[in-house]
Amino acid sequence: MNVTTTSLEGVLVIEPTKYGDERGFFSEVFREDVLREYGFEKAFIQDNHAYSAEVGVLRGLHYQSPPFAQDKLVRVTRGAIYDVVVDIREGSPTYGEWYGVELSAENWKQILVPAGFAHGYVTTAADTEVLYKVTSYYAPQADKGILWCDADLGIDWQLGGREPILSEKDARQPAFREMVKEFKYEGELR
Repeated sequence: MNVTTTSLEGVLVIEPTKYGDERGFFSEVFREDVLREYGFEKAFIQDNHAYSAEVGVLRGLHYQSPPFAQDKLVRVTRGAIYDVVVDIREGSPTYGEWYGVELSAENWKQILVPAGFAHGYVTTAADTEVLYKVTSYYAPQADKGILWCDADLGIDWQLGGREPILSEKDARQPAFREMVKEFKYEGELR
């Protein structure tokens, strides 16, 4: 299992090893001990599975506010996405910065998204399935988001001029500078 740190503290890209032969493959896709080596010591308590039929389905940018904040471990089992993470920890040296990575069934990469980051993705292949682990249950009262096309963030969603397919909720999220600042950076992930 190969782990790469990113420009955003705590955000990791994980590449599980695949062992294959003529029968298929085997892969350890989650190892708690490996994440602990990188300072992640929380327990995942729920797995989520999302399906998107078309290219250009954009889900995000989402987060849950404390005390229901979620850490996520995201992977793709079919198709492909461009995954985006935004630092929303007030006072962080990378506050308002974003990081993007392609996750696909082919490249087998995963991304660890700590609490204090907004998360979203856009499908780059039809019939895409995304699986992700979370450290807190869904809490509707804590469900928050940021407008996907916020000019202050300047995210390149790699849409190639295509208009994304959005939910009504994601089309009307608040701008980055209008969101309530609920995460504080204190020199470590919170």
